[in-house]
Amino acid sequence: MARTRRTVRAGVDPTGIKELLDEAYDRYAVPSFVESDPVQVPRSFEQVADAEVMAFLTATIAWGQRPVILRNAWRIVDLFDGSPHAFIMQAGPEELARIERFQHRTFNGIDLTCFVLAMRHLYLAFGSLENSFLCSGAFDTMPAALARFRDRFFSTPHPLRSEKHVADVRKGAHAKRLNMFMRWMVRPDDSGIDLGLWKRIRPAHLLTPMDVHTGRMARALGLLSRKQDDLKSVQELTDALKRFDPEDPVKYDIALFSLGVHHGDQ
Repeated sequence: MARTRRTVRAGVDPTGIKELLDEAYDRYAVPSFVESDPVQVPRSFEQVADAEVMAFLTATIAWGQRPVILRNAWRIVDLFDGSPHAFIMQAGPEELARIERFQHRTFNGIDLTCFVLAMRHLYLAFGSLENSFLCSGAFDTMPAALARFRDRFFSTPHPLRSEKHVADVRKGAHAKRLNMFMRWMVRPDDSGIDLGLWKRIRPAHLLTPMDVHTGRMARALGLLSRKQDDLKSVQELTDALKRFDPEDPVKYDIALFSLGVHHGDQ
């Protein structure tokens, strides 16, 4: 990490940083990335509805050690009998009772049941998870879309404890897991990582998922001055990345994350 900081302090200009990030994206954004990344779970489904259900649930539990995240995400697939969307729409009392034993850190069976019923409501009301982010079928801004989604998600009776598992950007949350979910669904499948299944939200609309590795590397490169990991930091970093690729700035999340992991291990 010290080597990176010395390079930046020596005066790497924006062109140099773009070259570094482009090279890192080309090096790390390859199909083998998926072998240890949670995105492998939604990528395993051919139907859009199955993929978006598992993308949302996998992103929701994506904190902690990645092997544990993967194990528990695949356990959800098993609990859903390998058909996530059908389970969401058709699960009765017996099936819902079966998922009560699920546990991933503080996300438990109560929360999973809440999420199943909330997603069922969204499908019935809006037809798809993508539509539940939109305003009258159109996209406005990502913070507004994330806030709108959260309101709609919790618009039916639910346990208060489950609200902590969907970030509230109106309170300044960096919403890392929601933004990662959006990246997976919206960014093109140009490198065998992201799914690119949603078409009414453009990659240019996305916000960078603020991860400890991403934030550390962004600050080392001078792309982020704010010390807190919050919504303002996410917007500052995303704006900085738009200088390098205004149409697809969040592709650099993969580069920053991978560089952060690599330098963090040194």
